[in-house]
Amino acid sequence: MHRRGIHSFNLLSINDYTLTNPYDKGVTEYIKVVMIIETTRFAPSPSGYLHLGHAYSARFSAEQGQRFLLRIEDIDQGRCRPEFIDAIYDDLNWLGLSWEIPVRIQSQHMDDYQKAIDKLNSQGLLYPCFCTRKDIQAEVARSAHAPHGPDGLLYPGTCRNLTQSQSEDLLADGKAFALRLDMTKACQYAGPLHWVDHAHGKQQATPEIFGDIVLARKDTPTSYHISVTVDDDLQDISLVTRGEDLFHASHIHRLLQALLGLNVPQYHHHALLHGKDGKRFAKRDKSLTIRSLRNKDYSPQQVWDMLEDFR
Repeated sequence: MHRRGIHSFNLLSINDYTLTNPYDKGVTEYIKVVMIIETTRFAPSPSGYLHLGHAYSARFSAEQGQRFLLRIEDIDQGRCRPEFIDAIYDDLNWLGLSWEIPVRIQSQHMDDYQKAIDKLNSQGLLYPCFCTRKDIQAEVARSAHAPHGPDGLLYPGTCRNLTQSQSEDLLADGKAFALRLDMTKACQYAGPLHWVDHAHGKQQATPEIFGDIVLARKDTPTSYHISVTVDDDLQDISLVTRGEDLFHASHIHRLLQALLGLNVPQYHHHALLHGKDGKRFAKRDKSLTIRSLRNKDYSPQQVWDMLEDFR
């Protein structure tokens, strides 16, 4: 059952209670009491072994909701490996975490993401971009100023004004392309938007700070932004928990929810864990992966105790 709106929840458990109407003897009223189930998810990418930061994020998510889901975000087939999917299951199970079955694996649901892309395209909000990174850098170098967003240089809009004929010719030639969101048009279409973060309160959505983002490519008909937004809706996620490094991405996701008519969850962006050198944990830190700690005969409780030292 879906409820659309900024306070959307997963409605799972419905119990019938019987109440005798005191004003009409013999008449029985049935009151359905709806239990609201907070649903969270942990969504790692299988491009390496889980590290301490992942363990913290997974437990944080599990503790926030009554219903905890695991999702495998493996749309980047060049970096993701099946053996790391198995390792994710194994390490989380070893840590004592449990989740609902089946697990949603993104690479098995490309049709869902294609439908979202098709809808945005039918709204006239996407355009093909044929620029390479070098093209973009050259265009920015020629510009009097180079605006930046959270992810770096903003795309200068080189292909935004190509005619349909020009785009069709380039597509016919087989030139590689990406599908970009016309951010100005999309923001006008959606109107003012807000979203709620449990740590930072009500936020005005400002997706325009990212410029015309890439939502799909010729060889990959989706992107992180499309996939995660669609999945959170399809899985009835009511509370998105993730690291504060993804705080700004929520502006984009709120816009996509409005454009696609999707559920709007609330958010909680937690602090990132850092090592004693001040650097945040990453998959390149082989010594701090759950797998390496297990191989050193650490117990699950010792791993959880380690997390307390890094908080």
